[in-house]
Formats: sequence, structure tokens, C-alpha cells
Amino acid sequence: MSSVKHETLVSVKWSLLERFATQVMQFGLGLVLARLLLPSDFGAVGMLAIFLALSQTFVDSGFGQALIRKLDRTEQDFSTVFCFNLVVAVLLYGVLFACAPLISRFFSMPVLTPLLRVQALTLLVGALMGIHQVKLTIRLDFRGMALRSLLSCLVGGVAGILCAWRGLGVWALVVQALTAQVVNLVFVWLYLRWRPRLTFSWTSFREMGSFGSKLLASSLLHTGYMHLTTLIIGRCFSARDLGYYNRGTQFAQLPVDSMNGVLGKVLYPILVKLQHDDAHLVHVYRKYISMMSLVIVPGCLLLAAVARPLIDFLLTPKWAEAALYLQIYAFAIMFDHVCSLNLTLLTVKGRSDLFLRLEVIKKTISVAMLLAAVPYGVAGICVSRVLYTQLAVALNTYYTGRLFGIGYFTQMLDFMRYFVLAFLACLPAALLCLFAAWPSWLLLAAGSLLALVLYALLLRRDAVALEVVQLVRSSLHRQRPS
Repeated sequence: MSSVKHETLVSVKWSLLERFATQVMQFGLGLVLARLLLPSDFGAVGMLAIFLALSQTFVDSGFGQALIRKLDRTEQDFSTVFCFNLVVAVLLYGVLFACAPLISRFFSMPVLTPLLRVQALTLLVGALMGIHQVKLTIRLDFRGMALRSLLSCLVGGVAGILCAWRGLGVWALVVQALTAQVVNLVFVWLYLRWRPRLTFSWTSFREMGSFGSKLLASSLLHTGYMHLTTLIIGRCFSARDLGYYNRGTQFAQLPVDSMNGVLGKVLYPILVKLQHDDAHLVHVYRKYISMMSLVIVPGCLLLAAVARPLIDFLLTPKWAEAALYLQIYAFAIMFDHVCSLNLTLLTVKGRSDLFLRLEVIKKTISVAMLLAAVPYGVAGICVSRVLYTQLAVALNTYYTGRLFGIGYFTQMLDFMRYFVLAFLACLPAALLCLFAAWPSWLLLAAGSLLALVLYALLLRRDAVALEVVQLVRSSLHRQRPS
């Protein structure tokens, strides 16, 4: 087995454990919270998401990826980035604290002032452990990442449920987020035992900043766009509508988050090692696209097919409006891994300038599309996201096509095979859920089983699927005691 293949196998093994177990816990805990809380509670927290996400992007400023990419990194580099992250986090917390009343007046929700001031503490906690997480990634220590994620998810979720059960309402979600971050912090500091030197090097800062600054600008554009939707829904509609939207889109993102959390996290540090071998880089890259499409596409289409019985059974009928948003959004999110992988390839080759150029072009067009969709309601906004994703795929593949000869049509061939197979497998399930007057649990179980069986039959001779099965078997074999 090649070194790259071996590293991938070991890393994927722990990443699978992390994502599967974490997602099961998050899913279960989320269901409990959804039953205890109101859609408006989730909507209130969602209104703050853009401010916290943009602030977190500023805290990192692209230095995390710069450290991962730099092959001759030193302790001075790590300490410099740590100090920068901490100072920026403190400054941004002060800004958010001061601006909290203005934000609450913007949304006409006074409760947002104390909510933001407490939840923004996650910025300070995150800055204290940012370098530790970078070190785990550099070391490909996905075992440590798995343990960290599982522990923080469990403790944070339990804390949130206890608060919701005691009737604290929206504060339960804030307690959940803050508790999970604190547990994360304690774990990585004990696990790695790396301590910053609290020194700052302008030479190191400028060297990494030239790369990270372009990623920062790109990340700000992307983050702003991704959360602009919640901002507009919260301002133009209601916290209740935003709660439905957030819950529906979160369900749609489950397959994407699972695979991005496994292969996406493994991919970047491995491709960095191949940055000077274009032929091998392209081969590995295309393999990842196929492997991710193999899982993500059927997952999204299945969620769209069984959306209504899924929401009804798991969240109760009070969340029924979320089903339509889930169905529409699933057709957008299934392409996201192709977009992100293309940008990853540009980053690996040090072309953050092209990364930034693409983000400026895409987001300018997409914001116009989003604003044009507002008169058509939340469903219209979801449709605009589908249209934007198609544009993003075409633009993101432009430069990879010029640099590596794997443009739009090449990558779509790797993707469309699994879209067609998954569509054929999920179509009977969609028709069943549409026309059968069965209980929601029975529709959900029968539709899911039917789609999965059909997809497995259609994949029985697929080369990528067989390779994935072989990798899993190899992994299990290596774990057996001798």
C-alpha cells in the first residue's frame, strides 16, 4: 500500500469514527432540543450567526491554513499566530459587546443583546485553542480530533438539554455552544501539552500573512454570503421562519457535513504533500471527488425524497414547514463538495490570488440573486441557492481546468454518474412518500430502505464503490488481533 493510501486509510478511519459518532450524538441531541424548544428559539440564535462567523473568520485570518501549508514551520510561527489570534479575538469581543444593542434593535428582539454578549465568549475560547487544532491537523492526529469532538459534543449537548428541560428557552442553545467550546479547550490543552511562548515575529507574520490575507478576504466573502441568507430572513420575515429554514437546511447538510468532516479534513494535509507532483495530485483529487459523490449525492436525494415523513416523525408536526426548505436545499448542497475541493486544490498550489478572485466574482453575482429572491419568500431564497451553486461549480472549475486539465466537464463526469444512479434509486421512495397514506414512521423506514437497496444494486459493479469497500475491509482486517 502506498504511503498516501496508507495515511488516507488511517486518517479516514478515525475521521469516520469522529463524524459518525459525533453526528449521531448531535442528531439525537438536536431532536431532543427541537422537541423542548420552539422554532423561534433556534431562529433567535440563527440571527447572531453571521456576526459570530465573521468574527471567527477574522480571528483565524487564514493563518491556520498557512501554517498547515508551510513545510518549514517553526515554533516561532506557531507562537506568532497564537498571539495574533488572541489579540484579535479580544478586540472583536469588545466590538460585539458594544454593538449588541444595535444588533438587537436591527432585528427588533431585545433578548439578542445579552445572548450575543454571552455567546461571543466562544471567540475567546476558540482563540486559545486554534493552534492546538492546527497541530492536530498537521500531525494527521485524527484520533485526538475524534476524542475531542465526541467529548465536547456530548457534554455540551447534555448541558443544553438540561437547560431546555428547566425552561430556559433560547439560553439552552447558548449554554450548549459555550460549554462545548470550553470542553474542547480543556481537552486539547491537556492532550497536546503545547504551550505558546507569547512572542511575536513580524517576519513570520508577514511571510504567512501574504498567503493568509487572500484566504481571509475569500473566507469573509464566503462566510458573509452563507450567513447573509439568515440575516435577510431574520430581518424581512420572522425568527419563526428563520427557525424553519435553519432546521430544514441543517438536515440537508447532514451528508455533506459527514463526508467533508471525514475526507475533506483529511484531504488538505495529504494534498499539500503532493503539491510538487501534479500528475499524482490530480489522480488523488479526482478519486476524492468520486468517493465523496458516491455518498453525498444519494444522501441528499434521499433526504429530499423522505423529507415530509422525516420532519413529521423526528421533530413533530410543529416543524412541518421545514420539509419544503429541506427538499429544495438538498439540490444545492449536493454540489458543494465539488466547489470546495476545487478551491482546496488552488490553495494547495499556493494560488490564493485566484481563490480570492473567484470569491469576489461569485459572491457579487450571488448576492444580487439572493436579494432578487426575497419577494418570493423563504422558498424563493432556497431556489436562488440552487441556482447559485450551479454557477459556483462552473466558475470554480475554470482555473483547475486551466492549471491541471480537469475542467468542468471532466469533474461533472465524475459527479453525474452518481447523481443519475442515486436519482433512479430515490425516485420510487419519493413517489411512495407522495402518494401513500401511511404513518410517517412507516413511510420513512420503507422509503429509506427501498432507496438504499436499489442504490446498492446499481453500484454492485462500480469501481469506486468496490475500492471503498476494499478500504473498509482492509481497515477492519488491520484492527483484528493477531
